[in-house]
Amino acid sequence: MRKESKHKGWNEIKTNDSWAIFKIMGEFVNGYEKLSKIGPCVSIFGSARTKPENKYYQLAVDIAQKIVEHGYGVITGGGPGIMEAGNKGAHIAGGTSVGLNIELPFEQHDNPYIDNDKSLDFDYFFVRKVMFVKYSQGFVVMPGGFGTLDELFEAITLIQTHKIETFPIILVGKEFWGGLFEWVKNTLLEAGNISPKDLDLIHIVDTSDEVIDILNKFYQEYRLSPNF
Repeated sequence: MRKESKHKGWNEIKTNDSWAIFKIMGEFVNGYEKLSKIGPCVSIFGSARTKPENKYYQLAVDIAQKIVEHGYGVITGGGPGIMEAGNKGAHIAGGTSVGLNIELPFEQHDNPYIDNDKSLDFDYFFVRKVMFVKYSQGFVVMPGGFGTLDELFEAITLIQTHKIETFPIILVGKEFWGGLFEWVKNTLLEAGNISPKDLDLIHIVDTSDEVIDILNKFYQEYRLSPNF
């Protein structure tokens, strides 16, 4: 199949890229229109590979339920694993349950706990990431892989560089995240590549009550609003 496919020349690539701009614009417009109506939400991230019997799946369900009970909705990547757990908890609690799904050749498929009118599909990761950041009042980051790390460090970078307003970034699972945080502190900080105050952007917890406590304390001081 690969041998039979025509190799695209520079002019054809340029033309395809130009038309892709309209599809990208369409994803932004659709995302802005739908998500601007949902109210304050918290995003929950984590591995699509986490099974329902895993302790972090169960913890994500509990966290999502309590987030809804405290007046927020829940946004996830819309897929299985931790994403499903987040939407499930929001659904059980009767709150807003949003899924920002990405089309992938494996792992990703819509989970059944997303509100019917709040499931969005994206082709472009960067458009999807803008939606997460703009409309989330906090990030709850469960154990995950490269995709989870991508979302985590994207948010930290945007806050660090003052491209967006500060919001809570909460890592759940001290056992899982502890090693990464120690590396950040002992390697990045020691090398002078980050500032000591950058470490204050990150909270590491083990329980759902700690997550809620951090969110509530933060928004007793700051108002809820889109982040940029």
